[in-house]
Amino acid sequence: MAQLPAGIRFIISFSRDQWYRAFIFILTFLLYASFHLSRKPISIVKGELHKYCTAWDEADSRFSSQSSKSGSVAPHQLPDNETDCGWAPFDKNNYQQLLGALDYSFLCAYAVGMYLSGIIGERLPIRYYLTFGMLASGAFTALFGLGYFYNIHSFGFYVVTQVINGLVQTTGWPSVVTCLSNWFGKGRRGLIMGVWNSHTSVGNILGSLIAGYWVSTCWGLSFVVPGAIVAAMGIVCFLFLIEHPKDVRCSSTLLTHSKGSENGTNRLSLQKQILKTEKNRPLDPEMQCLLLSDGKGSIHPNHVVILPGDGGSGTAAISFTGALKIPGVIEFSLCLLFAKLVSYTFLFWLPLYITNVDHLDAKKAGELSTLFDVGGIFGGILAGVISDRLEKRASTCGLMLLLAAPTLYIFSTISKMGLEATIAMLLLSGALVSGPYALITTAVSADLGTHKSLKGNAHALSTVTAIIDGTGSVGAALGPLLAGLLSPSGWSNVFYMLMFADACALLFLIRLIHKELSCPGSATGDQVPFKEQ
Repeated sequence: MAQLPAGIRFIISFSRDQWYRAFIFILTFLLYASFHLSRKPISIVKGELHKYCTAWDEADSRFSSQSSKSGSVAPHQLPDNETDCGWAPFDKNNYQQLLGALDYSFLCAYAVGMYLSGIIGERLPIRYYLTFGMLASGAFTALFGLGYFYNIHSFGFYVVTQVINGLVQTTGWPSVVTCLSNWFGKGRRGLIMGVWNSHTSVGNILGSLIAGYWVSTCWGLSFVVPGAIVAAMGIVCFLFLIEHPKDVRCSSTLLTHSKGSENGTNRLSLQKQILKTEKNRPLDPEMQCLLLSDGKGSIHPNHVVILPGDGGSGTAAISFTGALKIPGVIEFSLCLLFAKLVSYTFLFWLPLYITNVDHLDAKKAGELSTLFDVGGIFGGILAGVISDRLEKRASTCGLMLLLAAPTLYIFSTISKMGLEATIAMLLLSGALVSGPYALITTAVSADLGTHKSLKGNAHALSTVTAIIDGTGSVGAALGPLLAGLLSPSGWSNVFYMLMFADACALLFLIRLIHKELSCPGSATGDQVPFKEQ
């Protein structure tokens, strides 16, 4: 018998379960990357919505002097949809406050909607809920860009578009995190979700490049094209997303594939054994550190809602109050509030800062700002690897936040020294700022959403994720707003605000860090290592 080709041998070396997991990993990665892709254009287009009038004024003065000599005067001609200083109403001196209000309207709606989204999402099929959100998000992202083509100068139009877009985008995060957590067990969750969470940075980078391609020529397309991409991915979601492994008869835990388990009967037997072990497995050392002092915690029955399930059976969904009682939820939520404040200030204002400091046009500033997200990719993965190895999520976040504060100060100082210094600090700041943000929104949310006190209630994960990210989104709304208010008085004040927020994020983690470090065996390395699933 002839030897199988190398490609075929590679394909069959993985089990059916592993192929499905890889597919869900990639699909959810692309789905949420498209969400972030649609959020980035507003920060790229800011430099085009308000342009400095210097060039026009100089041209006008030269033209006037020449005209006076020749004795003819012709009025300065502008495009129909523009003024000397950009696009009305953002062509006035208060443009920074108006642009900040656009950010705030989107993020405030996102923060409010997130609290409701998790509760609604766990009561609806994820595939339908996520598909609706992506189609609606694509429509309202494109609608913002249509303001260019239809010559719309109403500030209210852009604000309302941002508010509705912020609300519908809340369908994304709880849905994808719940779906991914259904497919992947707790073993190496920090690494898996650290790699997976790079979709945020990948989406930001693609959004910057796509929006930057048209920003100087036709900024409306900077919104229309990302909107079309999000809507298209919504159709892909509807056609291919599998919410839970049981829907395709796959194991709900990670299996180590070996030749001894090639036989289908043996594999099924192995899966049943692992499922039984998963139910009886004691809580891992890290989550024990987050429990109350007596090591016991349970959710009161009044905080659990029974939902109708298949075949007349019922599944439990946790209430908002019940989710708040899970140890660590409040602390990590408040920490994320300030961590996300820092991250989203960079997301929405970094291109304009680069334009002002390094005197680059909107397209080049947008391209350069992607380096912050490149650093964020490495920061998220690094945070996941460290937290998995140490089994200490809070301590990992605390360390990176501690290093981020002086880094932000250095960034504000040496970024004015030239392009090379800006590039280096963008990469470093991106890694330290995005690392804790990525870890809390993914691995920590999944850990707490599958907490022992929930007694296997997987439906609580969507609510827990929404609470943590919703609280973080309050900070995401405040950051760009404060940046818009402070930037007219100098960019150094914006960086002082970011350093203060970073210190507050670290402050809310102190109690959890103390619990982790005081956990028996953690100081000497005698903790029982976490078993791979």
